[in-house]
Amino acid sequence: MTLIRQLAAEALGTSLLVATVVGSGIMAETLADGNIAVALLGNTIATGAILYVLIAMFGPVSGAHFNPAVTLVFLLRKEIALAPAVAFVIVQMASGVGGTMLAHAMFEQPLLQASSTLRTGGGQWLSEGVATFALVLTILGTLRARPEAVPMAVALVITAGYWFTASTSFANPAVTLARSFTDTFSGIAPDNVAGFLVAQIAGALLAWAAAHFVFHWRSSQD
Repeated sequence: MTLIRQLAAEALGTSLLVATVVGSGIMAETLADGNIAVALLGNTIATGAILYVLIAMFGPVSGAHFNPAVTLVFLLRKEIALAPAVAFVIVQMASGVGGTMLAHAMFEQPLLQASSTLRTGGGQWLSEGVATFALVLTILGTLRARPEAVPMAVALVITAGYWFTASTSFANPAVTLARSFTDTFSGIAPDNVAGFLVAQIAGALLAWAAAHFVFHWRSSQD
């Protein structure tokens, strides 16, 4: 029953996260009247806000991963076993797509769409690597220093990432896949998904290595 509750938390959290990203993108684009900066600001605020709520709510149940890259890092840290980790990733991917469908249903759009928004190239891939690196490093570092601050820290690093990265900081393979099924403000063309996924996993692995070195080094100097 513990694993079932954890999977339910991951499903609810990931689907609500994606529904917020996609839904706020639709709302922001509609209300911004062509002003992309205003639309992005609305999308940013909603995403940062829901991340804080979801992590604070579901963190005690499942750890509030909502992200296969985060689950991979915790697997490497031996804080989750292989079988539950695989189940987490499957649930995250499936519920992310469900979140896209939920957003479309709320705005009376076709439930599944193929995005036409191109997001590819070296700058985009580097941005996703940096965004995921920053996210994972934030999680690991804050867990070590101030565990109670993780919800706020994650919400803030993603909020910042929307604006300091060229890709607007997807930083999440499940969210990336889900956003390929919406031809709206937050979409990504299906052909561009693979490049983002590779960059995100690379960024997560680099953050894991950096955290292992930096925080262990610091503790050895205390």
